[in-house]
Amino acid sequence: MTMQRQIVSSGRIWEPIIGYSRAVRVDGIIHVAGTTATDDSGYPVAYGDPYAQSVQAIRIIEAALKTVGSGLKDVVRTRIYVTNMDDWKEVARAHNEFFSEIRPASTIVEVTRLIEPELLVEIEVEAINAELMNSDNKATA
Repeated sequence: MTMQRQIVSSGRIWEPIIGYSRAVRVDGIIHVAGTTATDDSGYPVAYGDPYAQSVQAIRIIEAALKTVGSGLKDVVRTRIYVTNMDDWKEVARAHNEFFSEIRPASTIVEVTRLIEPELLVEIEVEAINAELMNSDNKATA
């Protein structure tokens, strides 16, 4: 059995500098890198608003998942990093709007800072899409 690997780039400025991908899909398992609230040019948005930054990060994650034929419905784990734990309720409100029915395993951790001082939250996810896994296995059988 051959594993199918697909790399997704968002085109953000950090990917070639750091040497990472927005998402990596291996068969039906998708890992989405830590994602912050940036615009298409990679600049932070929603200054001072942890809720809006969380929503923007999740939308970027959703777009990465769609690129590999998956979606938020397949998310099994989220990891949330905040620069101020006092923001947890606003971050959780955004998370709940997207994941209330899906209910992935989740962790929220306070960190000293993120890559840009304006960024208040970073979110990463893991997803499993059984249909993609099954279609890849059938294609290599």
